[in-house]
Amino acid sequence: MKLVLKTTTQNLVKTDLLIITARENSRLTLPRGVKVPKLATQSFGGKSREMRLTDATSGLAARVLLVGLGSGKLESETLRRCGALISQKAEKISATSTTVWFDKSVGKSAEKLGQAFAEGLIMGAYQLSDFKSNSPKAQLKRLAIHASREFNIGAKKGRIIGEANCLARRLQDTPANLMRPCDLVSEARKIASGAEQVTSRIIDEKAMAKFGMGSLLSVSRGSSEPAYLIHLTYKPKRKAGKKLCLIGKGLTFDAGGISLKPSAKMDEMKYDMSGGAAVLGAMAAIAELKPNIELHGLVPASENLPDGKANKPGDLVTAMNGTTIEVLNTDAEGRLILADALVYAERKIKPDAMVDLATLTGAVLHALGHEYTGAMGNNESLIEELVESGKNTGELVWPLPIHEKHADAMTGKVGDLKNISGPGIGAGSSTGGAFLKNFVGDIPWVHLDIAGSAWGAADRDYQNGDTGTGVGVRLLVDWIEQNT
Repeated sequence: MKLVLKTTTQNLVKTDLLIITARENSRLTLPRGVKVPKLATQSFGGKSREMRLTDATSGLAARVLLVGLGSGKLESETLRRCGALISQKAEKISATSTTVWFDKSVGKSAEKLGQAFAEGLIMGAYQLSDFKSNSPKAQLKRLAIHASREFNIGAKKGRIIGEANCLARRLQDTPANLMRPCDLVSEARKIASGAEQVTSRIIDEKAMAKFGMGSLLSVSRGSSEPAYLIHLTYKPKRKAGKKLCLIGKGLTFDAGGISLKPSAKMDEMKYDMSGGAAVLGAMAAIAELKPNIELHGLVPASENLPDGKANKPGDLVTAMNGTTIEVLNTDAEGRLILADALVYAERKIKPDAMVDLATLTGAVLHALGHEYTGAMGNNESLIEELVESGKNTGELVWPLPIHEKHADAMTGKVGDLKNISGPGIGAGSSTGGAFLKNFVGDIPWVHLDIAGSAWGAADRDYQNGDTGTGVGVRLLVDWIEQNT
């Protein structure tokens, strides 16, 4: 879908579908020459997300869709959801060209609202139909927005971020046999090859062994697919203000290893690479937005399968920083691959701050449900920044503690650490965070547990509920921009 940005001073061109947005109980303003039946306007109240489709009786539009924005202060989430509904409605009625007309100013927050609206337009149109033999092709080819200059500045940015979210969702939703660690590598290289300020470094298993990444390497032993550590770097053309690092868990399929998962819903374990998908999506967006910041994206990519070479419960592995880890449960593998990625970031990149994202624990789903991401780390200010970015984007974040009892619960008997705590401590998300804290040094760090929010969340029009949400992309981009 091509997104075209125009002002309301420019003339309307012929379109299959004209969208008119209106506040509740306000007077509708149509472009010059466009008329609709009086009954259509009389029966439309303008409530949030209310829609009324009618034929145009004259003018350059074949049909007109009235979309309500509600009353009170206009919020970004309202515009985001309305944008998604518009894309979906246009597709449903097979409109190849659609025009949205914002005749009245949306106020001082026009740029912010324009960004949210375009995000919704793009995300609402997302569908993964690549693998269906008789899948109909998308009908909507062109969507024009007529609005203020400020609104369109935001919409241009929203298109970039919306497309980055859809990239992450495509990676999430692709079946695991087609989205292996090597396929994540290919996606990362595409991002780097298409952006002059992004470079890629792919660390294979031989190089990992030289680095001493025994924890990361141990997880792929049971798979025929080799593991990789993907390292993307974005550098601005002028001197960067800060250096940040994103780390995303890239477990392209998690059967649990020898500690085999139940078969029910095991197909959903293709989503165990959602943190890695978010990092790649965020890097793609930053490559286009070009903020004055140095950004590194790391994705430890692996599969966790059982065979004769796989980790066994009770095995001991050694991380890059020399920490020895008892693998008491091979299904707690995400923290094993993240551990070496965090040490690599701390020693080789030395960022001013770093954030990791992982579908780490089922416990976070029990604690926070599907609508919140759990955040824990070693820096309260950094946690607060991410909570604020969650409010800005609708990708909500809630702080969770790392208590000294959580850290004590991860102390090993044979090795320095163990990869799961005992049943008496509970707080599985916090103990997972306490484990990871051992690998970040003194660098300000936050761990985001997205096991609840990465898929299965409520359908907000711009995300499809039971499929991948692309969570983290918009959150991270907002956080990065706040640090620029």
